Amino acid sequence: MKIARFSTGGDPRFGIVDGDSIVVLKGDPMFAGFDTTDERVPLSETKLLAPVIPRSKVVAVGKNYVDHVAEFGGEVPKEPLLFLKPNTSVIGPGDSIVLPHQSHRVDFEGELAVVIGSIARNVAEADAASVIFGYTVANDVTARDLQKTDGQWARAKGFDTFCPLGPVIETEFEIAANTVTSRLNGEVRQEAPLTDMVFSVPFIIAYVSAAMTLLPGDVILTGTPAGVAKMAGGDVIDIEVSGIGTLSNPVRG
Repeated sequence: MKIARFSTGGDPRFGIVDGDSIVVLKGDPMFAGFDTTDERVPLSETKLLAPVIPRSKVVAVGKNYVDHVAEFGGEVPKEPLLFLKPNTSVIGPGDSIVLPHQSHRVDFEGELAVVIGSIARNVAEADAASVIFGYTVANDVTARDLQKTDGQWARAKGFDTFCPLGPVIETEFEIAANTVTSRLNGEVRQEAPLTDMVFSVPFIIAYVSAAMTLLPGDVILTGTPAGVAKMAGGDVIDIEVSGIGTLSNPVRG
């Protein structure tokens, strides 16, 4: 089931995508369930928004694909390498990624994102599915030059607009059957099966929740494969996860 957060000119609403329309829900399904109203809205008349605004944090995993580690000459971590992105970095489909004046090299990173659906603390790997609300698509935008000079990644990963999410949350998703693909102005630059991740989603959830409590609406970014590249003003970045959809964002210099 694909869940959209959308607007028709007023406040954000939630709905279930059904073909070329959205069946409107009575509230945020993460907290209010899946009760529907009598309203159905054509997709063409809506603006899709970021499907979730994390209540507390975006947790991201670095260096989680071997080929991405290799392209930068690093070593695969023995444990998940974690960093945080602020929720103020989140934007939705069609929103502009704004290049900050502090950086001369901003890259896209296409990723699968996990949306947490319940309070999660010390979750066993075998129980990880019980705290997942669904999955969406992410672009872990990175100021690569600042990532290198700062050492810490908070600034390089945390600028406003540096965490596009969308277009929907898929609540029924099979990781083993799907791939992530990134296109820069229509040209494929990244493509990999999600099974290429070094650390699996259940392992990541167990690892993260052993260190910090995850709240409903928190998002985990699971890492990016090789092929990341610099963006420039006027570019369009499309991140597709098969089985979920395509997240598209223009770049503004």
